[in-house]
Amino acid sequence: MLEVGIKAPDFELPDQNGKIHRLSDYTGKKVILYFYPRDNTPGCTKQACGFSERYPQFTEKGAVILGVSKDSVASHKRFEEKYGLAFTLLADPERKVIEAYDVWKEKKNYGKVSMGVVRTTYLIDEQGVIIKANDKVKAADDPENMLKELDQ
Repeated sequence: MLEVGIKAPDFELPDQNGKIHRLSDYTGKKVILYFYPRDNTPGCTKQACGFSERYPQFTEKGAVILGVSKDSVASHKRFEEKYGLAFTLLADPERKVIEAYDVWKEKKNYGKVSMGVVRTTYLIDEQGVIIKANDKVKAADDPENMLKELDQ
């Protein structure tokens, strides 16, 4: 996980519609950049729907939500359409940004060890500096917790 207080690495990734996004495009806004393992899995769906339901509250506070996984653009499009997601999903199948943000880690599941995305959320300020980093994310609670962070 990257440290609080450092400049967040800039990136260039396509969204669910194939449009390219850069972190630098959002200078002047707070960015909630969250990394999740896979589209259409129970935890990831709860987290995404939670962000989507609260999306108007995030925009009122001047924040942008960007969800990142190694799923494809097409997978993100299906995920967005299935749940009516209101925010941007970024596709990182080569894991360039996932690795730059240090969220590709060894995971243990039922005694089996594998590599994967550790669910992590970063709050990045208007100048591109990480002001909050959490790698102990509970999927269902993350959206509400991030709204509270914006109020601080």
